[in-house]
This record gives sequence, structure tokens and C-alpha cells, in this order.
Amino acid sequence: MAIPTFTQLNNVGGVSALQSFRGVGKGAFGIPIMLMMLLAMLVLPIPSLMLDAFFSFNIALALVVLLVSVYASRPLDFAAFPTVLLIATLLRLGLNVASTRVILIDGHEGGHAAGKVIEAFGNVVIGGNYTVGIVVFIILMIINFVVVTKGAGRISEVSARFTLDAMPGKQMAIDADLNAGLIDQDQARSRRQEVAAEADFYGAMDGASKFVKGDAIAGIMIMFICIFGGLGVGILQHDLPFTEALQKYTLLTIGDGLVAQIPALLLSVASAILVTRVNTAQDMSAQVVNQLFASPKALAVSAGIIIVMGLVPGMPHVAFLSLGFTCAAIAYYIYWKKEQPAAVEEGSFIPSNSRLAQELNNAQNNNTGGTATIAPQRTPPALPPSAESPELGWDDVQPVDVIGLEVGYRLIPMVDKNQSGELLGRIKGVRKKLSQEMGFLIPSVHIRDNLDLMPTGYRISLMGVAVAEAEVYPDRELAINPGQVFGNLEGVKTKDPAFGLDAIWISSSQKEQAQTLGYTVVDPSTVVATHLNQILQNHTHELLGHEDVQKLLDMLAKTSPKLVEELVPGTLSLNVFLKVLQNLLRERVPIRDIRSIAEALAGATGKSQDPVALTAMARVALCRQIVQSIIGGEQNLPVVTIDPALEQLLLSTVQQAQKAGADDGAFIEPSLSDRLQASLISAAQKQEMAGKPLVLLVAAPLRMMLWRFLRHSLPDMRVLAYNEIPDNKQITIDASVGADR
Repeated sequence: MAIPTFTQLNNVGGVSALQSFRGVGKGAFGIPIMLMMLLAMLVLPIPSLMLDAFFSFNIALALVVLLVSVYASRPLDFAAFPTVLLIATLLRLGLNVASTRVILIDGHEGGHAAGKVIEAFGNVVIGGNYTVGIVVFIILMIINFVVVTKGAGRISEVSARFTLDAMPGKQMAIDADLNAGLIDQDQARSRRQEVAAEADFYGAMDGASKFVKGDAIAGIMIMFICIFGGLGVGILQHDLPFTEALQKYTLLTIGDGLVAQIPALLLSVASAILVTRVNTAQDMSAQVVNQLFASPKALAVSAGIIIVMGLVPGMPHVAFLSLGFTCAAIAYYIYWKKEQPAAVEEGSFIPSNSRLAQELNNAQNNNTGGTATIAPQRTPPALPPSAESPELGWDDVQPVDVIGLEVGYRLIPMVDKNQSGELLGRIKGVRKKLSQEMGFLIPSVHIRDNLDLMPTGYRISLMGVAVAEAEVYPDRELAINPGQVFGNLEGVKTKDPAFGLDAIWISSSQKEQAQTLGYTVVDPSTVVATHLNQILQNHTHELLGHEDVQKLLDMLAKTSPKLVEELVPGTLSLNVFLKVLQNLLRERVPIRDIRSIAEALAGATGKSQDPVALTAMARVALCRQIVQSIIGGEQNLPVVTIDPALEQLLLSTVQQAQKAGADDGAFIEPSLSDRLQASLISAAQKQEMAGKPLVLLVAAPLRMMLWRFLRHSLPDMRVLAYNEIPDNKQITIDASVGADR
């Protein structure tokens, strides 16, 4: 029979076989093989030499797991721990069964019958005294079962419950960052997966702690069963005296129990370390050292107490005094390191406001060891008498900033890249996301310092006019109450600047606690960026100018030159086209589909040049985009309508206003207005409670009038006309409101 060559093996599946063998080395079959070995230990006799190897491996595995838990930066870095804990527990129980079988069968021959490891733990660790061994074993069981396992199990249970309770708040924080443009879709997906993995991990740890608890109980039962069983076998089957049987079987049983319980204790400690860890970028050693020795005060006071104890007559003076002076030396060293001046990096941030720069220089020059207080300079310094005033020019007339952000001097590090400021990057993300959503380039944000503001305050302005002002704490985190939390926090109570939600400024150390309680925790840069994003969304129509419209037309001309030539200036002037686009943006309709807008308006040749009428034509062309922004890919559109009698009344009012030539359109009589507004608010509340979008469907002539009527009282309600519903969408009327309530 010919031996196949390597090429023939490739052709008949040899590569697959080779990959399978490689899979064994990579762990593809490692776990199943280990489980088969565990089953073999439960039913087959194991030689003492193999028992020694398995017991040594069990101890080594427990040490490796403990050290991995210590050096993990956060619990999710060792997400496989619950599975490892289960396998290690099964391995230890299998070894207990195998060793018990060996002890009962060959225990009458002496300590060497169960292997060198059990013999060593029986003779060396407890000195061959089974009474000492029983006491030591019971102490280890109490430490493992009562102290470590019970505490770790309770922490796992509470962590699992709080992690699940905090998931909605964390998901809202991710969605808020995504909507503000601070992260992209991939980063949001990664963070959502991390939140889900964290919940799965703590849930698995809650169950895995029961393995450890059950293992401790099983260890106690196995010990007593093995002792009484050994006495029965030794006395009844091998005719050993009671004392000799008790000596042999008890020593072997205690050695077996110790060699199994020490790894169990190590795994319990590893479990407790993982569930008590706080998510940081440091391993356990660095975290403990940095926090335990951060302040020299605690060490200094402890050193004083220990030295006083060492001076008490009868106390061990050398031990206490040497330890006290060592603690005092360490405390002095930490204090000395803190007092050293920090190195100033070259190229540090220089405030753009010359007045602030002068104040900072004055404060630095006048500082004689105390804390420098920077006060705003209200009057400019006088010029030297010999200096002549330069002639004024147009360069001295500074144009207003389209978008401005002024910050107090304590917020300067947030906008300085040299000081790891993150606000500039977040603002860039906000502009990028809004530009992509709205369809035109959002102007850049001009950031400057302002001494007239509070040190931690900031102000947002549009066209040189302040539209929002708030205060943030650069050294704290903002915990926002999304509507349902499970506890209170200590801190500075405030309101979220962007949405007006209840919030608390907390220290960074409280972040994990706040997220566990259901708060949405964001840093100061995110607070400012989210506030800016909200302001820009509400005033997008004010940011679009003639140059932006011309740029949109130039880009459209590259693909549709005839359309642009016919539209501007053939059909409309650039100014009218700008007003139409601004009207769309005012109603939060993006202008990304500039071609559909241009085609709809190009057909208005010889018709009205009224921007309101042209906006209605553009909205019909964008109807699919508008409806999709409300319900996504759903086929059914739930709406609220107006009672037919009231609708006819409003239509007659609009017609009379058109006949009278009223430029501002029709208006609703005050008493009717109040009743209609109350009815619409009631219907909107019912829609929100049902989780449905707020859509008011009306006749086309009424749409603009009712949108103006509701834009302040119900800004989230979308007002659509009947001709703005695409043919592929179905309408469900959830309510029909009138003015009789």
C-alpha cells in the first residue's frame, strides 16, 4: 500500500486534520479534554504519581488565577474568571473523589500510599499531628466559608443588581455622547458591548460565588466521610487497631483536605479581589499604593501613635519604635515630594485675551508665597505720554463671531491642548455631526477667555449676542438624574445646562457609585459640548448665510448645472432661496437633499415668490425624509388630528386673512386658542406615555399657522400636512382634538 504524499494529504483533507491538531494547541479541544479527565477521575482509580501531578497543577492554577486577578486593571480584563472558577472547582472536587478512593483502598499501608503531596501536607505542614491538622483545617474552612466566600458572594449579588439597574443610565449616556457628536457609531457600539459585558460578568460572578460556597461545604462533608469511612475500612477490613487506623486515615484525610482547601482559599480571595475592584487604569498594586500613601497625614499620625505605644513600659520597644520611625520617615518623604515645584513644560497655553494675560503675569509677579487672586482689570492701562495714538482703520472694527464661546480663567485648561484639554476635540465632533445631519457646514466656534465671567462660568453667543450661560466645575463630574435613580449623592446640586434635568456635581471618586445608582455621569467638557450642541440645533437656521447657500449651489452645479442655472437667478433670487432653506431648518428639516429642494422650487416659475408657499412646496418634495426622521422604517404613522368642525373654522379664518392680504397670516381668537392648546397638550401627553411620536396632521393651508402656534408650547410636536404623507406610509389616527375641553 503506497504512502500518500503531503500533496495528496492536502487534496483529501490533510490540511483540515493539521488545523484540527493545531486547534488542540490553541485550546479548541482543551476544555473538552479537561472535562473528560474530570469524569475519568470520578469513576476510574488514579495512580498516586498522577495524583501528585494533578494536585501540583491545582495549586499552580490557583496561584496563576490569583495573580491575574491582582494585576488586572479592571474586572472585565478577566471576564473569563467565572468559567475558570467553575472548572477549577470541578477539578478540585474530582481530585477529592480520586484521593478519597485511594485513601480508602491503600490508606492502611501508610502515608505514602496516597502520594507524596498528601503525605507532605499531612506530615510537614501539620507536623504529623492529626489533632493539629483538624484544627488547622477547620480554621481554613471558617476563613474561606464564613469570611471570604460569604463577603464575596454578597458583593457579587449587590454588584449584579446595581449593574443591571444602572444599565439604562449608561445606555442614555452613550446615546447622549453619540447625539452630541462626541463619539462615532463604532465607539458607541463598543461602549454598548462593554456595558452588556459588565452586566453579564457581574451576573456570572453572582452565580460563580455559589460554586465556591458549595465547594467549601463539600470539603467539610468529604473530610468527615473520609475519616469515618477510613476507620471502618481500617478496623473492619484490615484488622487495624483503632488508634493506628485513626492515626493513618486521619492524617491522610487532613493532608488531602489541606491540599484541596488551600487552592480553594486562593480562588476565593481572587474572586473577592475581582468583585471589590473599581474600574481604573491601574492594577491593584498601583491603585492601593497611590491611594493609601497619597496623603502623608495618615502615616504621620499613625507613626506618632505607634511611637507612643513603643514608649509604654513592658511593650516591645524595638519593634514598635522601629516601625514608628519608619512610618514617620515615609510620611516626611511623601510630604517633601509634594512640596517640590512642578516642572513647567515649554509651549504652555497663553490666553487669547491680552487683559487676562496681563492679570496672570501681575498675579505671578506679586505672588510671595500665598495664593494669587486674579481680579479683572476694569480700566485699561494708560499709554505713555510720549506715545502717539495710531490712526484708526477698518482693521480695528472686529466683526462679530457667528458662534462664540467665552470661558472663565479656571476653564482655560479645558480648551488648551497643551494641558490635555478635551473641549476643542468635542466641539469639532459637534460641528461635524451637525454638518452631516443638517446638510451645510456649521461655522467654526471662536473660543476666548473673559474675565467678566465667573472663574468657572462660560457663555455661548450667536452673532455676538449671548444666548446661554452656565457654570461647570473642571475638577468634578456631573451626575445627571435621567428620571429614575436608586439613591442620593453628596455634591453640589444644579441643573443640566442642556436639558434642565436635575444634576449633582460630584468628585471623580464617586463616578462608579453614581453610575451604579442609575445616574448618567459626564465630564465638564461633555457638559459644555452637549450644551453647545443643543443651542446650535435650536438656532441652526440662523447659522446659514448667503455664502453657504452659494456654496451649496456651486456643489450642486457640478452634477446638475442646468438645474442651478434655471433656479438661480432664473426662477428665484439667492435671497428668496436662502429664506426657504432657513424656513426648513427652523422646522428642523435637514437640507441635505438640496437637489430635491431645487427641483421643487424650479417648478415655481411664474408662481408666488412667497417664501412660505415655496417652503411648503419644498416640504412636499422632502416628505419621505421628513416622515422617516419621525418613525424611521416603520410603515405606520400614528397622528393626532383636529376635529372637522374646528378645522373648517380655522380654514375659513385663513381664507379671510388671505383675502385681506395679511402678511403675517391668520391668528386664532384668544379664548379658542387657550382651549385648543389645552386639548393638544393633553393629547401629546397621552402619546408620550404610549411611547408614540408627536405628530399633528392638518390640512395644508393650516400647517404653517398651527406650527407657529405650537412651536413654543409644544416644540417637539411635528405638524404635517396631508400632502406631506408618502404613498407608502399608513396613517393611524390616535386622537382627534377640538376646542371644547
